[in-house]
Amino acid sequence: MPTLEEQVDVKPAFRAPFLRVLTFDVRTGILLLVVFGVVRMVLVLQANVTGTYQLVSLVFVAMAVLPWIVLTRGGRRTIGLVRPSRWRWMLPAALAGAAACFAVYFATTALWGFSVQNPFAYIARTYSNVPESPSEADRLVYFIIYAVISMLFSPIGEELLYRGIAHESLASRLGNRPAALVDAGAFAVTHLAHFGIVFVAGAWAFLPLPALLWVAAMFLSSLVFYAFRMLTGSLLGAIVAHAAFNLAMNYVIFYGVLA
Repeated sequence: MPTLEEQVDVKPAFRAPFLRVLTFDVRTGILLLVVFGVVRMVLVLQANVTGTYQLVSLVFVAMAVLPWIVLTRGGRRTIGLVRPSRWRWMLPAALAGAAACFAVYFATTALWGFSVQNPFAYIARTYSNVPESPSEADRLVYFIIYAVISMLFSPIGEELLYRGIAHESLASRLGNRPAALVDAGAFAVTHLAHFGIVFVAGAWAFLPLPALLWVAAMFLSSLVFYAFRMLTGSLLGAIVAHAAFNLAMNYVIFYGVLA
């Protein structure tokens, strides 16, 4: 007779309507990374032209709710939707996420100043409703608004997808470390839509060297987020590190680029 632990293990991770098409395997992981990655890149590139990002936000919401739609409670626990088992790593997660952002900012600013080749300067241009030189009072208001939005939508949605359901699908066959490299690579490539492929003066351009540095930075940052998912024993560690990165990004944009 199987033990209680063995009985729990055989319970399906995916809800019944999805069992025929989804499971924790490489095919599911790649499918999720490609579908969400392509849709996101298309919508972000379009938003860089129109200045309207509502549809992009919906992609992050879809990423965030996906585990509750397709996974059982046990499946959600499997991907790391649990309380952290090692809370002592939460503060280091936040500090590491912010440090990763500052490192990228100082490196790209040293190389390209505040030109369009600097990812933070280009991303600042996509904040279409923010004046180029806001007053100090307006700067604080804009910073709070953009920081709160960026700390909620993308960190929760992306971590539940990349370090959560997609990672566990890949890790079931590849193992944790190779899976982390694959989902970090997918995470990094999708960020070309935010910078690397740029829309400037009514025309599209590709910036090879800045794009390469940006993709490398996103890849390494992704590995930092994954490290804290493992160190804390929960996706919350990755979310906190990611949210801190985005908080620091908005800080350098509003108090550096737009200062």
